[in-house]
Amino acid sequence: MAANDWRGKLELWFEHQEGKTRLMRRQHVGPLAVQRAFYPETDGSAHVYILHPPGGIAGGDQLAIECHLAEQARTVLTTPGATKFYRSEERTSMQQVRIEVGAGAVCEYLPQETIVFAGATASMKTQAVLAADAVYIGWDFVSFGRPAAGERFGAGTFRQCVEIVRDGEPIWFERFCVSGPEAVKDQPFVLAGQPIMGTLVYAGPSIEDAAARVRDTLGDDAQHVFSVSALERVVVCRYLGDHMSQAKSLFRRAWHVLREGGIGKGGVTPRILAT
Repeated sequence: MAANDWRGKLELWFEHQEGKTRLMRRQHVGPLAVQRAFYPETDGSAHVYILHPPGGIAGGDQLAIECHLAEQARTVLTTPGATKFYRSEERTSMQQVRIEVGAGAVCEYLPQETIVFAGATASMKTQAVLAADAVYIGWDFVSFGRPAAGERFGAGTFRQCVEIVRDGEPIWFERFCVSGPEAVKDQPFVLAGQPIMGTLVYAGPSIEDAAARVRDTLGDDAQHVFSVSALERVVVCRYLGDHMSQAKSLFRRAWHVLREGGIGKGGVTPRILAT
């Protein structure tokens, strides 16, 4: 660990009391914090913004976020801005998120995009640990370089791992690693030359015809850039394209469908995601 490396840790505990989910306790070290909870929904779901004021993660920096949802708690977690992994001179920068969701609780983790700059050596891991009847909906968007500015990811390494465990048993596990110019090659087994990818995973009560519902809602807007698969215990949506605004719009609409079908309420998009 170098003297100028940043270590940030944020731990949050949520409980459902008197009709509302309340942030009962928080602990943080370094450049991570939260704003007060917002309550735009009638069921008392807590909408919470996770803040990282520096915005960027340099080589050697490590961020860790842990959230604990007690029985029946309901939260929507998001971020006010993009996470940026900067050029790192071969020193790995890391972000790890671990979310525990108790009995009957619902957690929706909907962060803004991650931008991986050329020359970055970056690692991201997200783990959701669910009780038997808990619900988790999470998405991520990764932009390799900044395509809107003409900057592509021509060098560096990016690793990502997403794991969902229910009642001690893994129900979704995905690991991804791409290095340097391989990220922008045209082969379909890489990213088919596209700079932006997104994944949304729903883990909750079974939704009849979930994939068909999502496809019908998105219609022609999803052609060639979006897919949805209803697997045995999760529903997975994918985006692969070159417009972040398109990716976010498609995922928000898919999220509304899965939210309505899985937890019986329409999507209330955090205001920060509409800016």
